[in-house]
Amino acid sequence: MIEDDQNRDSLLNQIASLELKLKTKDELINNLQNSMELKDVQIKTIKDSINLKDEQIETLDNTLKVKDDKITTLEKSVTLKDEKILSLKENMIEKEPFEKQLKENRDLQRKLDILKQELIKADEDLEALEAENEKLRNQLESSSGTKLIDWTNIEIPKSLILEKMREILMNAVHNVLLAVPSIQDLQELYLYEIRSSVSIKASCSIDISLEDDAMLLEELESLDNITIRLFESEDRYVIERDGEELLFAVIGNTENNHLVLHTRDSKHIKFFKSLIMEAWLRARKIE
Repeated sequence: MIEDDQNRDSLLNQIASLELKLKTKDELINNLQNSMELKDVQIKTIKDSINLKDEQIETLDNTLKVKDDKITTLEKSVTLKDEKILSLKENMIEKEPFEKQLKENRDLQRKLDILKQELIKADEDLEALEAENEKLRNQLESSSGTKLIDWTNIEIPKSLILEKMREILMNAVHNVLLAVPSIQDLQELYLYEIRSSVSIKASCSIDISLEDDAMLLEELESLDNITIRLFESEDRYVIERDGEELLFAVIGNTENNHLVLHTRDSKHIKFFKSLIMEAWLRARKIE
């Protein structure tokens, strides 16, 4: 009898131990699945950045072609002017018309020099964009094995963030919550183009003593669908659209270093809801 009880207790202990191990395994699997989902979102963000950089490079390429065409045209004009001046000299044309042609030639030469400088600058910008694009590609490739991204040194400029915020705004139907460092950043979002039926709540830093800030505040407050509050932290870019889409960017130590989260997942948005609302709740009404 005692031996049967002992055997039963031993079996119960073994069953309990196995159940605990199974529970631990399930939790580990859930954690791994969550990590993989987060990684997929991060990879999509970087891919979007790469696509945008590719578009910027293509635009610069087109600009360079236009500059090259202008330089070629000016060089032809300079050559024609030189030939005309030489002809004027040979035919002993009066001094005044000759000097006029000479001045025109110098003006054309200056324009040519300016265009060449612009071309050099465009080449430098193109090289910088290609280097940054390559850096993003390398970061994407190096992080594909670990499923985690180290955002410490990833460069995502402010212009790219504002461009994405504009894109999200254009899809708004009912409500938008915004937070940006400065009221001047709101000007970059083209709020005037948003349909009047969309309610917009915006938090930002405002210096009323500055004429530009004061004038912009007056213009925005004249729109019935926009409410603005004073938020002085200047540490984030946030947009939440209709509870369906979120972009949250934290400003880093360097100018172009931003930790950016962009998602349409309802659980992600729900999790970050308190951070989304923080800027609005901490902001002060403008008297």
